[in-house]
Amino acid sequence: MKFFIDTANLAQIKEAQDLGILDGVTTNPSLMAKEGIKGKAAVEQHYKTICEIVPNGDISAEVVSTDFDTIIKEGKVLAALHKNIIVKVPMIKDGVKAIKWFTDNGIATNCTLVFSAGQAILAAKAGAKYVSPFIGRIDDSGWDGMELIHQIRQIYDIQGYKTEILAASIRYPNHIIKCAEAGANVCTCPLDSILGLLKHPLTDIGLAKFLEDAKKFA
Repeated sequence: MKFFIDTANLAQIKEAQDLGILDGVTTNPSLMAKEGIKGKAAVEQHYKTICEIVPNGDISAEVVSTDFDTIIKEGKVLAALHKNIIVKVPMIKDGVKAIKWFTDNGIATNCTLVFSAGQAILAAKAGAKYVSPFIGRIDDSGWDGMELIHQIRQIYDIQGYKTEILAASIRYPNHIIKCAEAGANVCTCPLDSILGLLKHPLTDIGLAKFLEDAKKFA
């Protein structure tokens, strides 16, 4: 399973990259706004900087339009910023049409805001490289987000769809483990969730014991 970091914070992206396990980055308008990135030129430059930090990973850059023609116009500009840009398109009618157009014209896409298996089927049929089910938000609504990952995995395997399942809206480290068990191809999450995988009390106890015993040989 690939690890993407879900942020527009350059320091966090660099920290994840330096850890040696980062495969890509996902962003959205809300994450850009959180970092104070405003204006088309500033957003485009920010994407370029992210691509420089993570030169070998897929970088999802989201369109902010909802009609077919403007999604295509926006997506073409984003795709031209860097060869690793994946155009992130919402799961709406014109979004599906745009994903098909992008696919036919050699532009890779990430279908975002997916909350059902039916939506995941449409994204795969249109040729999306990635489909992003939001498991945390599904959990918030009283349903089981992880069950959706299992369901999409089963459907894609049966039907032979090549679209990769990119589990999004990750809330805590155990979500990452469950996504790996469910067969997600990618997990995108905040840096804290990734770093949370490092932690275990027995590791801390064991290391403290080793370091204490090592002093005896000093």
